[in-house]
Amino acid sequence: MANGFSHLVADFIGVPATQLRDGTLLRGLLIAAAGAAGFSAPEAPLVRQLPSDGLACLLLLDGCHISVHTFPARQLMLLDVLSLATHDARKALDVFARRVEATEIRSETRSRG
Repeated sequence: MANGFSHLVADFIGVPATQLRDGTLLRGLLIAAAGAAGFSAPEAPLVRQLPSDGLACLLLLDGCHISVHTFPARQLMLLDVLSLATHDARKALDVFARRVEATEIRSETRSRG
């Protein structure tokens, strides 16, 4: 596993729509999550407004990524953290869990590669 990858996905349920539309908040959380998991971000996160009123956010890391997709009408945020197994993806999840006001968080982690 030391040479493999960790793939964490999480569903944040019951999130206020105001947070799900806040690109500045999510951009900051992506950078903080990368730092908490032991990555340095070589570029700024990409944040795009979607026609559905949600956001698609992506932070590319060395061979990995952290992404967020939001669905304000469903009060739903999806988090995806693909990282080297030597990094702790759960620390990235913890950054979001502390700042995003979800009524429920469901997550799972898989070994990849």
